[in-house]
Amino acid sequence: MCRIRCSILLIVVSLSGIALAEDYQPLAHTQPLDWDGDIASRMIDGVDKFLLDELEKSIQRRSQHWHRDLSSAEAYNESIQSNRQRLAHVLGVRDQRKPFGSIELVSTTNQPALVGQGHGYKVFAVRWPVIRDIHGEGLLLIPDREPVADIVAIPDADQTPEQIVGLTEGVVAELQFARRFAESGCRVVVPTLVSRALSQRNVSGHGGGAKLTDREFLYRAAFELGRHLIGYEVQKILAAVDWFDVDAAGADAKIGVIGYGEGGMLAQYAGAIDPRIDVVGSSGYFGPRERVWEQPIDRNVFGLLEQFGDAEIASMIAPRDFIIDVCRGPELELPGKGGAPARLVAFEFDEITREFNRFNELVNTLHRPMKPIRVSHENENGPSDVSQNVFLCRLVRDNDPLLPKLLVESGPAPQHLRSSFDPLARQRRQNHEIDVHNQWLLREGPFIRKEFMKNLNVSSIEAYEKSLHEYREFFRNEIIGHFNYERLPANPRSRKIDENEQWTRYEVVLDVFPDVFAYGIFTVPKDIRNEEKRPVVVCQHGLEGRPQHVIGDEGYKHYKAFATALAERGFITFAPQNIYIFGDRFRTLQRKANPLGKTLFSIMVPQHQQIVDWLQSLPNVDPERIAFYGLSYGGKSAMRIPALVTDYCLSICSADFNEWVRKNASTRHSFSYVWHGEYEIFEFDLGSTFNYAEMAALICPRPFMVERGYFDGVGEDEWVAFEFAKVRRLYAAQLRIPDRCEIEWFVGPHTINGKGTYEFLHRHLDWPQP
Repeated sequence: MCRIRCSILLIVVSLSGIALAEDYQPLAHTQPLDWDGDIASRMIDGVDKFLLDELEKSIQRRSQHWHRDLSSAEAYNESIQSNRQRLAHVLGVRDQRKPFGSIELVSTTNQPALVGQGHGYKVFAVRWPVIRDIHGEGLLLIPDREPVADIVAIPDADQTPEQIVGLTEGVVAELQFARRFAESGCRVVVPTLVSRALSQRNVSGHGGGAKLTDREFLYRAAFELGRHLIGYEVQKILAAVDWFDVDAAGADAKIGVIGYGEGGMLAQYAGAIDPRIDVVGSSGYFGPRERVWEQPIDRNVFGLLEQFGDAEIASMIAPRDFIIDVCRGPELELPGKGGAPARLVAFEFDEITREFNRFNELVNTLHRPMKPIRVSHENENGPSDVSQNVFLCRLVRDNDPLLPKLLVESGPAPQHLRSSFDPLARQRRQNHEIDVHNQWLLREGPFIRKEFMKNLNVSSIEAYEKSLHEYREFFRNEIIGHFNYERLPANPRSRKIDENEQWTRYEVVLDVFPDVFAYGIFTVPKDIRNEEKRPVVVCQHGLEGRPQHVIGDEGYKHYKAFATALAERGFITFAPQNIYIFGDRFRTLQRKANPLGKTLFSIMVPQHQQIVDWLQSLPNVDPERIAFYGLSYGGKSAMRIPALVTDYCLSICSADFNEWVRKNASTRHSFSYVWHGEYEIFEFDLGSTFNYAEMAALICPRPFMVERGYFDGVGEDEWVAFEFAKVRRLYAAQLRIPDRCEIEWFVGPHTINGKGTYEFLHRHLDWPQP
């Protein structure tokens, strides 16, 4: 019913706008607006085109972040050290790994650690410490003779270690690369990866919930906390490398990492970060990364494409050997039933070749990379026989140009010595450990953020505002993301769409960036005198909302037509269209923005700056009295946009203020977004930087207010009060401006209350109550 009503409204507004354009002049100092159709849909299309263009442009922009010294291997490694650090940061490889001297055998009274016996090697169930309570777990293959090399062999996320060892079915013998290396005399660690298994998620005792893969479920909280599932799994691989290194006891360890599918991805990242790895092999993964936004969301790395495509990752492996095995790789489609819809399609050979050529151009004077190995085999779910041999030859005899056949012929499958085996139990342990670590990080967050914000100077308002600058710029560039472009001239276009005895109403469009514009509904009281300057309230809708909803659409009663109500109180109002509308269409914008180190707000902030600049140019607007008031997702906007658009003189957050990091990352609370369908909502690394109290600190010392209904399900009163108490302390106790910070609790749901907030607006905008 709501969709039908909304569609009817759009038709009426659009048609009335076209008809009135024939009879009425546009707003003074603007050009006529003659667009037809759904302007909100047009906006989403424009932003989409802009972001797709930016993804392509990122390839050329990456070079500005690199200062490669190709004069020698030592100079080169030194010159890319900052790039290694940046990659580790965005992957969430931040926690100190645990040192350990030996790998643990996993056994019980019923089942010894020895789980398999092959021709010339044994297979053990093992685990090893990684960070805090997180362990790597999988299999260890030990040859009967002295090992010639140490290898981490990484399966795809939908494969088990047992499959690439040959203990269970699923991978043909010649592609069981873990046991092929063991047969050839290598010691091999095979880690378990978090799987792509889909299930419905909900906190214990609650029904419903989104249907997510294991990988997306763990990715969500980790991303909010500045970590990443990819980072955790890279850490497991590097912990195995730590063991190889320690076990070599000062000798020159020969260490290789090779994987297929998700394992190929992890091998590339591990090799790029850690130069102790001598040879890297990647099968079924290497290729152009500019369409990562349509792949499973657990591959989403904030800011990755700012510096790194696969060519740049490969360049960090050079001058060590990097073996690219061309096979189709895993393919799948995820339905998006609450989780992020995704499509994983293997790259074509020419796509891989183009990315390889970019890699070659980056490092060809330092090292001549090996061309991708292309071998046709029917069951393409692992590295080919040829690429396995090249990998082993480069690792064992790296100075032998003839590359003899070191990989032995595949022998019989190893005997599986376990009478019963449930890989799901191991998978649950792996998932649980990561979840526990995420929740520990969540509890540590307040202490980390307090340390992060310690340079705020509250000795005076002037000192405070000066000390805010570095935090605001960090928020702008590292958290929200900033497009470093000059905005276009606004080129305002408008048309009158309605009027009554109290006000006149216009649709307004302003240019922002190529293909990006701002749009909203401007309501002007009729009793404004010549040369009088009035305050403006920018009234922001919520999720799936439109400007029409805040001016009076009866189907959206929770807004209480607050843009119209405020206009009838004498304020000029502007109701912008924000870009969180049309479900997956806008959520996909976040997917496209994130690899660039950007977010939805990277678009909305310049849109609002353009709106404010235009409002300030109007003869009847007081440029010092422009306020922001938003509900729900508009409340999210109220925390982020005025923090950066400092021309907003105050901000009111309605039906959203929260202990926001907990709201996103908790797997204990039913209100958490980890259980729900808003897969775009997670923002990288808020856990150690900006919760809502810290965002409010960026708005301070400007007036700030929260509007909170007791029965609003977006959170719990205790957590809202907990977070607001920190804001109140800043205003009232530290800066001694208690009148500028308020919260109104009211008996009601997720809605505009319009009582205390209206009084707040009248007081701080210096406009008399009616």
